[in-house]
Amino acid sequence: MDMVNELLGIQYNIAKANRTDRKVQNLASYINENTLRAIHKTMDKRKAYGIDKVTKEDYERNLEENLANLVRRMKSGSYRPNPTRRVYIPKETKGKMRPLGISCYEDKLVENAIAQILEQIYEPKFYNESFGFRPNRNCHQAVREIIEMVQYRKTNYVVEADIRGFFDNVDHEWLMKMLSHDIADRRFLEIIEKFLKAGIMEDGKFLDSERGTPQGNGASPILANIYLNYVLDNWFDVIVKRQCKGECYLIRYCDDFVCCFQNPYEAQIFQQRLEERFRKYGLELAEEKTKILEFGRFARQNRKARGERKPDTFDFLGFTFYCGMDGKKQFFRCRVKTSKKKYRSKIKAMKEWIKIHRTMPLEQIFKTVNAKLRGHYQYYGVTDNIKEVKNFLVQTKWLLFKWLNRRSQKRSYTKEAFFNGLLRTFPLLEPSIRVSLFYR
Repeated sequence: MDMVNELLGIQYNIAKANRTDRKVQNLASYINENTLRAIHKTMDKRKAYGIDKVTKEDYERNLEENLANLVRRMKSGSYRPNPTRRVYIPKETKGKMRPLGISCYEDKLVENAIAQILEQIYEPKFYNESFGFRPNRNCHQAVREIIEMVQYRKTNYVVEADIRGFFDNVDHEWLMKMLSHDIADRRFLEIIEKFLKAGIMEDGKFLDSERGTPQGNGASPILANIYLNYVLDNWFDVIVKRQCKGECYLIRYCDDFVCCFQNPYEAQIFQQRLEERFRKYGLELAEEKTKILEFGRFARQNRKARGERKPDTFDFLGFTFYCGMDGKKQFFRCRVKTSKKKYRSKIKAMKEWIKIHRTMPLEQIFKTVNAKLRGHYQYYGVTDNIKEVKNFLVQTKWLLFKWLNRRSQKRSYTKEAFFNGLLRTFPLLEPSIRVSLFYR
C-alpha cells in the first residue's frame, strides 16, 4: 500500500507539471524507506552479489537500520554508488562474450526505485512503436507489428539495422540533457549521474565509466529507452515520416529495430541519414549487419521478373522473417521461423545441460528438460513455426538418448528401449502453437 501511495504521488506530480507546462520536480523524495522496503521484498535472493558480496539475506538482518542509513546519505548528498562488478557471459556468436554489470545490493534498491520513477514519467511519452522493457508489451507484439506492416501496409523495402555496442556507448552528457529536458529535480538527476560515473571493477582493477550504462543495472533498460526515444523514435516520427512521400514505419525493441519503407530511394536516404544521426549521439551502426532488403508482397514477383533469386530474409528477436505464400489461397504471407543462430544456440544450451546433469535421477532430468521445452515453446511456438519447434523436440530426444547412454561405461539403452520404453515412462512435452501472430 505504501508503494502504491508513492506511485500515486509521482503521478500527481507529473500531471501537475503537464498542466502547468513545467518540468517534473521533487522526485528524489520518492526514494524513501517505504519505496525501498517495497522493492526489497520483490528482489530475487538468488541474484548475484556485487563487489561488497552482500546478499539479500545479509541486508535483511538489519533492514530498517540499513534503509534509514541509506535514505539519510541520499538526503545529505553523501551517497555514492559502488562500482559495478563486471562479468562476461557467452553470446550466440561463437567466441564472443557479453559484458554484464552486477551492482551491490543497496545500489540495486536505488536503481529499481529510479527505474520506477522514470517509468511513470516517460511511459506516456514513449511511442507505440517501441516494445522493449515496457509494461504490458513483449517481443511477440513487436513481431506481430512487423508482420502487419509488411503484409497489410505498403512495405516494399526493409532496413535491417544493428547498433554496435549500444549499452557501452551511451553518451552520458547527452543522456543527462535528455533527462533535464523533462526533470527539474537536481538532486534526483545527480543520483542518476552518480550511477553513470560509478565505475567498473574487473579482475580487481577499477575502470572509469565515461560512457555507457551497464547491462544488468536495474535502471539501464529505461535509460536506454529514453536515449533512443530522443535519438531514434522522435526523429523518425517528426522528421523522417514527414519528409517521405511514401509510407514508412519503425518497430523497435530496446536497441534492436527494423524500418519499413514503400520507396527504395527513401530507404537509402534514411540509412545514410541514420549513420549521421547516430554519430552525433555517440552511436555507431554495425555496417556488416545493416542493409536494405527488397521485402514485401511484390518482392517475389519483381525479383523473378528480373531473373533474381527469391527475396532475402532478415532476423529480429530470434525469428527469421521471410516472404511466403498461403498454400491454399495463394496470397502473400509474411512468415517467421526460428532463426538459425538462435536455434543452434538453444540446441547447444540443451546439450550442455544434459551432458553436465546426466547422472541426476531420471525423474529430475526429464522434469527439468520439460521445463526447458515449455519455455522454448512459449516463445517460439508461434504461427507458421510449428516445424521448427518440432525439430527442437526431436533434437532434444536424440541428445537425451546420446548422453543418458553415457551415464556409465556400458551402454544403458537401445533405441527401442529408449524411444518406446523410457520416453513412455517419462514423456516429453509435445510442441504446440502458443501465440497467434495474426490476432492481438
